[in-house]
Amino acid sequence: MSFDTDVLISGAGATGLTLAIDLARRGVSFQLIEQNTKPFSGSRGKGIQPRTLEIFEDLGIVDRVAAAGEPYPPLCQYRPDGSHKVSLLTGADVFPATAEPYAAPLMLPQFATEAVMRERLSELGHHPHFGTQLTGFEQDSHGVTARIAQKGSEQVIRARFLVGADGGRSFVRHALAIDFPGEALGVRAIVADVQLEGLDRSAWHRFQFDSAATQIMICPLAGTDLFQIQAPVALDGEIDLSPVGLTALIGDRTGKGDIRVRSVSWSSVYTMSARLADCYRIGCVFIAGDAAHVHPPTGGQGLNTSVQDAYNLGWKLASVLAGAPEALLDSYEAERRPIALNMLRLSTRLLGEVKQGIMRRDREARQLDLDYRGSSLNVPGPVDGKLQAGDRAPDAPCCGQAGQRTRLFTIFQGTHWTLLGYEPTYRPSAIAGVRIVTIGAGNELVDEDGYIVAAYGIDPGQWVLVRPDGYIAGIFSSRELEQQLSCYLAHMLPVHPTYTLGLEGPEGGGELLRDP
Repeated sequence: MSFDTDVLISGAGATGLTLAIDLARRGVSFQLIEQNTKPFSGSRGKGIQPRTLEIFEDLGIVDRVAAAGEPYPPLCQYRPDGSHKVSLLTGADVFPATAEPYAAPLMLPQFATEAVMRERLSELGHHPHFGTQLTGFEQDSHGVTARIAQKGSEQVIRARFLVGADGGRSFVRHALAIDFPGEALGVRAIVADVQLEGLDRSAWHRFQFDSAATQIMICPLAGTDLFQIQAPVALDGEIDLSPVGLTALIGDRTGKGDIRVRSVSWSSVYTMSARLADCYRIGCVFIAGDAAHVHPPTGGQGLNTSVQDAYNLGWKLASVLAGAPEALLDSYEAERRPIALNMLRLSTRLLGEVKQGIMRRDREARQLDLDYRGSSLNVPGPVDGKLQAGDRAPDAPCCGQAGQRTRLFTIFQGTHWTLLGYEPTYRPSAIAGVRIVTIGAGNELVDEDGYIVAAYGIDPGQWVLVRPDGYIAGIFSSRELEQQLSCYLAHMLPVHPTYTLGLEGPEGGGELLRDP
């Protein structure tokens, strides 16, 4: 069967760009198309949560993102009598920890985040095709035949897989007739990126915070000279989003006549809803990001959940394209849809709190505790340990045997699986696609300060298998390693033959065999 590309990605926002970067570094052929003629220019998803920063580190862009953005400013809330109170959005200062190197969310307008991602994609030799629209597709048991239109002409592309990362009004989702149930939340709002005068940039300003219908928030956008205006508006009727109209709205809701909007670079009026697609995959076609879930913006969850959808899907598509069992792809929906369901509940709950005047972003919004404990990809094991299969693999500083300082996240970075052995009595032979690292005196890594043991709670002789997306697949004892790992990798790695694990050292000495 002849294909023009392995993966066709429809939509070049944060979701599509994440998937494209991941596939590019894995050497997977793809085409990334976007129906709009130029990149998105708005600030919409301006909060990047700590878990997403960890993903950006793996993709090679976290420092660029951090350099472009800034920490969230304090929240200044104005009372009707003119007095105000200043607080932190997180409720208290949060600091990086050895297991969690990124503690607090970062502010960066969505257009700036996506610009960094496009730059990274260009470094990897790829770019989005703007002004290119998916107009239709059919699929069979082998792949997808897609029709795309560009500059008035149409062409047909044959792809092994199609991924709809094309937003809340997703053409792909509609074409698949996937139901998108949920509810309207009875809130209509504006968001606008503006240049204004009359407010300082040291705080996120919130007026009438005790009034659900008339509050207004004006936030300086990190890395720019812009402010973002957010405000609820009437459920129907025209809204004047011109500088004059927004200046009048601000004056009416703040009581201040000295705040003036000079220009508007982007604006939108939208009605909030919470919806979740009934399924994320039909045959060779997938949906991800806003195509699979829409929600209120409270809590800064949307862009982050979308990035993580793509990060979960990318390594699985690459593995199957290289020969892993296609059943691996079933785990995408099984793992990500429950995450989205909980995200919708969180953002809807936070919307209710905002209506009551409460604006707080605690640990659950940072997405560090999201897990796949119920996943079919987990190796069954003890449930009483500090970590279980399906949990996020923590970071930990350590030292290389040659004396250099390093971190587990540096060991994990890349497209491989990682097998960590703590004070092992033997070392498995090399396994294609798996980086084997041993820890302890006389081994590759030295846990001199005990951070690895503290984070993982492992005992001498235990092994931890970490997936390419930084989640724990299983924790093995030495006596279980050969049998369980051989069986597991036969269903995960991109080869079909059965694996027999050979061991080096006193308990082994063979090579990794692939039985015909």
